[in-house]
Amino acid sequence: MGRWCLRHLQLLPVLLLCAGALLDYNTSPHFSAEAFYTAAPMTAAALLSLRATILAGIGACAADAALLTHFGFLGDSGGRSELAAVATVSAFAVVVNRLMYYSAAQLHSARKIALAVQRAVLPQPPASIGHLRIAVRYQSAVKGAQIGGDLYGVQDTPYGVRCLVGDVRGKGMEAVKAVDVALGVFREAAEEEPTLVRLAARLERALLREARRRAGPERTEGFVTGVLAEIPHSGDELRLLNRGHPAPLLLHGGEVRSAEPSEPTLPLALGELGSDEDRIDTLPFPPGTTLLLYTDGLTEARNRAGVFYDPGARLTGQVFSGPDALLDALLTDVRHHTGGCITDDMALLAVTLDAGH
Repeated sequence: MGRWCLRHLQLLPVLLLCAGALLDYNTSPHFSAEAFYTAAPMTAAALLSLRATILAGIGACAADAALLTHFGFLGDSGGRSELAAVATVSAFAVVVNRLMYYSAAQLHSARKIALAVQRAVLPQPPASIGHLRIAVRYQSAVKGAQIGGDLYGVQDTPYGVRCLVGDVRGKGMEAVKAVDVALGVFREAAEEEPTLVRLAARLERALLREARRRAGPERTEGFVTGVLAEIPHSGDELRLLNRGHPAPLLLHGGEVRSAEPSEPTLPLALGELGSDEDRIDTLPFPPGTTLLLYTDGLTEARNRAGVFYDPGARLTGQVFSGPDALLDALLTDVRHHTGGCITDDMALLAVTLDAGH
């Protein structure tokens, strides 16, 4: 019923005019349906085109004039005043319609620019590299927005396929700048550095330089939680380096295992505050296994009762045809869990080793 009403919402101005005319005709001569006549063009201004808004205004004036003439009030001051009010609101509705049109055009242009920025900063990785199938998704918490502080990257290197998923503390353009710095360094260093430890060190230095360029409180918002993953071309193992980020999940045959880091470490750009050295965790990665990397927007998604989304529990017992099917199902389940109210951005990256490998 609700969807039917939304689809037929454009009929509302006509219904208002008809209801006003019928009410005006079948009630006392001293009763006026002026509210219906003024509501019709204003509703058309919000829902319909300029032409429809003008027609709604003309229809409202015509209906009001016809009923005033029928009851003999058109010639007195009260009738003329009522008709003038309806005509004034109808003219104002045309202005409102044009303002909404130009506002929508500007929003559409801004979205196109944001999409271009997203494609430049977060390019779509290849669907497959060797025996690995890859899928990514980016879900913004702000309707109409395309990019925020979450990031992902995939690079085929001499050392294997390397992946990065991270989350910049902060919002707005400062977060986008940090995303650009992190991904730029990742793409270059992933090809050059022989270990994930040295790759993380390159990211650390670059993000520290970016943070030091800022003054004041913004400096505290430059750090990045992230996970670096490396899958050698042999595809029989997985190496992970976690810098204060939610633990990845490993899915195989309906079973889900959390790849918790052996040693907790500080996020990138905060390493100078601690003395812990980065540690690489090596895990088996047999054929048919899927690695799921995600940002905390996934685990912090809550329903109306305040219950956080648990991807491990929700995915247990399910088998997916590939990484794309997994991420599509995951996003659908999150929207169902939250009732469509997502409060934080989320980046998802899934890598599946073909079972036939």
